Amino acid sequence: MAEGRNDPPGPDAGGPLAGVRVVELAGIGPAPFASMLLADLGADVVRVDRPGGARLGVDPDHDLTNRNKRSVVIDLKDQGGAALVLGLAERADILLEGNRPGVAERLGVGPAACHARNPRLVYGRMTGWGQDGPLAASAGHDIGYIATAGTLGMIGSAGGPPAVPANLLGDYAGGSLYLVTGVLAALHHARATGAGQVVDAAIVDGAAHLGAMIWGMLSAGAWQDRRAANLLDGGCPYYAVYETADGAWMTVGALEPAFYAEFARLLGLPDDAPDRGDLARWDELRSLIAERFATRTRKEWTELFEGSDACVAPVLSLYEAAEHPHLAARTTFVTTGGITQPAPAPRFSATPASLRRPPARPGAHTAEVARDWDVPALATEADRSTRP
Repeated sequence: MAEGRNDPPGPDAGGPLAGVRVVELAGIGPAPFASMLLADLGADVVRVDRPGGARLGVDPDHDLTNRNKRSVVIDLKDQGGAALVLGLAERADILLEGNRPGVAERLGVGPAACHARNPRLVYGRMTGWGQDGPLAASAGHDIGYIATAGTLGMIGSAGGPPAVPANLLGDYAGGSLYLVTGVLAALHHARATGAGQVVDAAIVDGAAHLGAMIWGMLSAGAWQDRRAANLLDGGCPYYAVYETADGAWMTVGALEPAFYAEFARLLGLPDDAPDRGDLARWDELRSLIAERFATRTRKEWTELFEGSDACVAPVLSLYEAAEHPHLAARTTFVTTGGITQPAPAPRFSATPASLRRPPARPGAHTAEVARDWDVPALATEADRSTRP
């Protein structure tokens, strides 16, 4: 909540961001995930949906990126639509949008228009290419952004194509998490100075930034600029994935000497196995390890290594991960409204986050938000949208 305002916290208030008001201009991908994270942490997030809903094609009841939010439907192409959004922006701490550069301005809800109404507003912009540069106006998706940033080229086997990490590395790690970090830092600045600002979060920037350690290793000569040739990219035989007798997979991350010794003992490597520090014999060591893993099932290896310091773990599917005993003990996954989903993260000792609301259906809360945010014109919009 902006400094100097006396508005009460939003409904279901709780978590470290209770009282912070966020407007999200509906889209798909990283911006909705970013606002979900803010909502999970207690922010009162109002999603401005467009008539007809989002383009993702998922039943709104199952779109978990809309959990803990409320939704209003506003047609920004209709006369008066921009004024309704500006009315929300005037009362907000943060606004998030994920359009191509210039779209929000053409719709009348760009940073200048919003800051004219609310100088303290943090205006978060989420794009793939950023707000400027030769490709800024071009269409794109996660896979192209991480390819351009050099990130995708690091992942996969040496002889095959790069491995596509779903849209986790670009959209969410390089995009959403950097947007959230940026708007929260800008919110801290706004509360200290009374001045809002624009946060330009680009997936290419975030995906490149994730590689800071790798770039340091590259400059030091400790990383080769090719796949599966390095300590942490599958090139190292004791930091890799191996197939088991039943066609499943086990991961090995025994980097430290003590952990490797435990791994070698439990796996049953012979005493004359190649020294792990002899890079010229890494292929030979990899073959020995692969032969050993191929003698037992994933279940058998899991039982053998579990609880040890060998740093070995099974590769689980999504459903298997949700049932893992450790994750179950921590309630890393929860089932709410019949939907199994990741619980809010991270965890707070004094202001715990929670799942307060199911995914918001478009327009379901228009009248409610009009009342709570004191935007009477929204109530008129709600009446109009519910008329037969």
